[in-house]
Amino acid sequence: MPDIIGEYIDRLITVEMRNRGMNHNIIAPIYAEARREGGGRPITARAAEALVDKVGEGDVVFIVTGAGYGPEAPWGESDGPPGAAALARAIYWGLKAVPVFVTEVCHANPMIASSEAAHLMIRDFELAKHRRMGAALVTAPENQDEIEDWASEILTRMDPKAIISIERLGPNENGVVHYSTGVAPKGCVNIGPLFDEAAKRGVLSIGVGDNGNEIGFGRIHAFMQDFHPYGRETQTDQPGGAITVTPTDIFLPASISNWGAYGIAAMLAFLLKDKELVQTPELEKRIVTACLDAGGWEMRYCTNRFIVDGAEGESGMAIVQLLRDMVRVNIAEPDRGLSHGKMKSK
Repeated sequence: MPDIIGEYIDRLITVEMRNRGMNHNIIAPIYAEARREGGGRPITARAAEALVDKVGEGDVVFIVTGAGYGPEAPWGESDGPPGAAALARAIYWGLKAVPVFVTEVCHANPMIASSEAAHLMIRDFELAKHRRMGAALVTAPENQDEIEDWASEILTRMDPKAIISIERLGPNENGVVHYSTGVAPKGCVNIGPLFDEAAKRGVLSIGVGDNGNEIGFGRIHAFMQDFHPYGRETQTDQPGGAITVTPTDIFLPASISNWGAYGIAAMLAFLLKDKELVQTPELEKRIVTACLDAGGWEMRYCTNRFIVDGAEGESGMAIVQLLRDMVRVNIAEPDRGLSHGKMKSK
């Protein structure tokens, strides 16, 4: 049964959403390769089952996000923080775990706004961990030379049982972070070492991305080198492509990264038999609007209009409603008076 509902969820969150100025048929081949590489099962099912297996009450889960930099989007994007908040909400209420958001300083305000719009308050780590008072947030050093020591320190101190990346840019083979357009943003630090160190410690990792440069795509790096227009060369004068080499244990490509996070939340809701772990459409609007108002702009048009990655916000609301209904109808107790398509006789 998990694979059946996982199949439907995966189909929904990978529906193509590209404008005519871009190449079409992007997400389907990427998803097919990620699913093949992962063993063939629906990816949301694998991700949710792994979280249920590895994460218990009171355990810490890192949720890493952050894309978009100045001057176009100095505080980041509306794709990433809402998905991180929605999945954190499902993990907090469903698994009774402690979400800890990991961002850069410039992405902190949209992340805080998104989480608190989801009614998950940001607290000091000790309060979140020991008194179950919401989520916590840590920011990466702004100096790349400090990243490895910082990664080791927070992994040791907070001891996460899982680390999840939602629309977090990762490094290419030369350690350079790029946009999917082949441009290298200024002011970005490479958080890839956090995932490298987590892998050494056996921490479960899950990645969600939509265009090749996000952490997780390292699992299908060779495929993306040939598939992506900037897979081997970029618009910079530096060697290497835009595709990240940082892998995760489970990698989920989605049309919009937020939607991938919503898909995992929906699969958790199915496994835990609670559709309320998926936000309502009204709450989805509240979360995305809060992110936009805090500076997490829509990146394609660089605007604070109710849009995410070129898709109108109402589309995200519709996706959420469909996911909730998928969960609802699949956890409902069957009517024992209905059999083989025949109505119960009176």
